[in-house]
Amino acid sequence: MDVYDVMRTTGATREFTAEPLPDDVLERILDNARFAPSGGNRQGTRVVVIRDRDTRESLVDLSVTGARRYLAQQRNGESPWNPVHPIGVSADEVAAVQVPRATLLLDAAVVLVVCVDLGVVAAIDQDLDRIGVVSGASVYPFVWNILLAARNEGYGGVLTTMAVAEEPGVKALLGIPDPFAIAAVLPLGKPVRQVTKLKRNPVAEIASRERFDGPAF
Repeated sequence: MDVYDVMRTTGATREFTAEPLPDDVLERILDNARFAPSGGNRQGTRVVVIRDRDTRESLVDLSVTGARRYLAQQRNGESPWNPVHPIGVSADEVAAVQVPRATLLLDAAVVLVVCVDLGVVAAIDQDLDRIGVVSGASVYPFVWNILLAARNEGYGGVLTTMAVAEEPGVKALLGIPDPFAIAAVLPLGKPVRQVTKLKRNPVAEIASRERFDGPAF
């Protein structure tokens, strides 16, 4: 596929057919994705490839904590898990939420857990009075390359993070050592429906000249 076609049609795939994703195709996806940039070219990413049903069931269970708060805040008209706006629902209200089972982690052909070694990232924003985001530059280009490569091979997936709310449990489940952090959980498989056109804001709404409040580009 043309690279621009891949970029414009790689959507979030959450429904999968029963078609398998063979190891040789997955190896090709990862082989190409590994050329993503990382801070200082330190390449501190690791991937755990999960096909075992019981392990995936455990990942689904560990995703409940994040999903429960997400749904509670969403139903309350809040932006879920937002680092700027404080949570407006009580712990009891969060605990009372019934969470639908995250079947996408079970229905996908394979689940990838992508980790990053915090011992090699450069978190330039670590001393700022806000949530750190810069260290993600050493892992999320790799994650996105996986999704782009999967699309090129006729497969799809979605970047999920609900399980990260229970990171210690996930690390224990998968034997992930410190100082690795979990950046994403990616279910991959053959999409039930392949998106051919995504809706995004036009360039004039996302880019400005010279200053944030400058004229639209």
